[in-house]
Amino acid sequence: MLSGMSAGSTEFDATSIRLAVTTVGGRTEAEALATALVERKLAACVNIVGPIQSVYRWQGDVERAEEFLLLIKTDTARLSPLEHAVHEMHSYDTPEFLVFEVAGAAEAYATWLLDSLTR
Repeated sequence: MLSGMSAGSTEFDATSIRLAVTTVGGRTEAEALATALVERKLAACVNIVGPIQSVYRWQGDVERAEEFLLLIKTDTARLSPLEHAVHEMHSYDTPEFLVFEVAGAAEAYATWLLDSLTR
């Protein structure tokens, strides 16, 4: 059952779950960053998507780059150390780091995710 929905008297709350997003310039960096975040228990899971094509403005010019998107599943308690770790290990001068609130999650998945961060 998704968070915020009830089935009878059972309701599950996944309000502490967050999805953080960053991009990196290559698969090797993506895999190294993802592995380090999971090993440090800053993320329960990191999906590596790509390659993707990014178009952005950098230092006044429109740039295009092939990148890999990392979808990082974590919780609110780990956001600050997660952001610090991403900045510490990232090859970009100004790495993307966006955080999204999760509106709902399947109870079994949310339980696994939160347990993975603490065990």
